[in-house]
Amino acid sequence: MRKPTGIAETGTFSSASVRGLLVAILLVASGCGTSPPVQEMSDARQAIAAAKEAGAEQSAAEDLRVAEAFLESAQRKLSERAYAQARRDALEAKSKALAALAAAEDPDNDPH
Repeated sequence: MRKPTGIAETGTFSSASVRGLLVAILLVASGCGTSPPVQEMSDARQAIAAAKEAGAEQSAAEDLRVAEAFLESAQRKLSERAYAQARRDALEAKSKALAALAAAEDPDNDPH
């Protein structure tokens, strides 16, 4: 019967296998969250555009202003390569924009 690769005579993993596994785990972990938040930035921009199109500039101006401020912050963080903070701010921008959109679409929220 053939032994699985990486298993030593004692039935434990060889040190080379353990090192290889650790290196693989570190590479995967280091790649998480370090890429630019392209999708989150796009989602935030689209949500802000939809809110504006729905009339949020009149009916939910404060939420829209906050959404735009978060998006500007995300863009600054992105240019600084602070991707985790950029992602966080982009998600906040989208959230505020969606709140503005909901307020703009609410028939009971007529500012006039």
